[in-house]
Amino acid sequence: MTSLNHCIKFQLNITDPNLLFSNYYEKLCHHKQTKVYVAELVQPACPVCHSSTLKHNGHYVAKVRYLTSNASQPVLLELHKQRVICCSCGKRSMAQTDLVGKSCRISNASKLKVLTALTTDRSMTSIAQENNVSTNTVQRVLDSLDTPFRAQATTLPEHLAFDEVRGVGHKLHFICLDGDNHRIITILSDRFKKSIVKYFEQFPITIRKKVKTVSLDLNAYYQAIAVQLKGFLY
Repeated sequence: MTSLNHCIKFQLNITDPNLLFSNYYEKLCHHKQTKVYVAELVQPACPVCHSSTLKHNGHYVAKVRYLTSNASQPVLLELHKQRVICCSCGKRSMAQTDLVGKSCRISNASKLKVLTALTTDRSMTSIAQENNVSTNTVQRVLDSLDTPFRAQATTLPEHLAFDEVRGVGHKLHFICLDGDNHRIITILSDRFKKSIVKYFEQFPITIRKKVKTVSLDLNAYYQAIAVQLKGFLY
């Protein structure tokens, strides 16, 4: 089983030591032949008191959608999450992993792939089909990641890139990237001047003046915004 566990983890690029794969099979799901990998998610210690003296209290089975290179053959992770009772503090808990959010059925890797696809000029429908998720899921990924980008933004890179991504109903969203490593700085719910200016004005002028370049297409609309925000192309 150790060899099988290692091989599946290598194939799926998974490193979580608390995830132990034991089997795999194929089944027909939503008219598509689906690969299913079975694993037990172990709870090594109590999340409250960190005691390793735990009493097993069953499992919770979750089917998680995972990355696939072939859209016609989806991949599911059948996670058997351990439920435990801490013998020290008596608290009940269930094993969790960074692979997927709590109570979520779509892996974080899949969400990241969806978000990366949103940076290209493509429709949400095509992105959803490629990743075996619904169009609403693609929209939720975009919406859920918008707030953390804003909340964590405390500085700006020296080189920025402005563009837009197409959303549900052909709606366009403003996206700002780090011009050096293409890391996403923010994605706004629209591409209106008022929204863009409001976002960047949350940064002090001293931070904005550190921006050396802004990469744009031929859209004069963004050029005017960059000039207005003191410190950009100034």
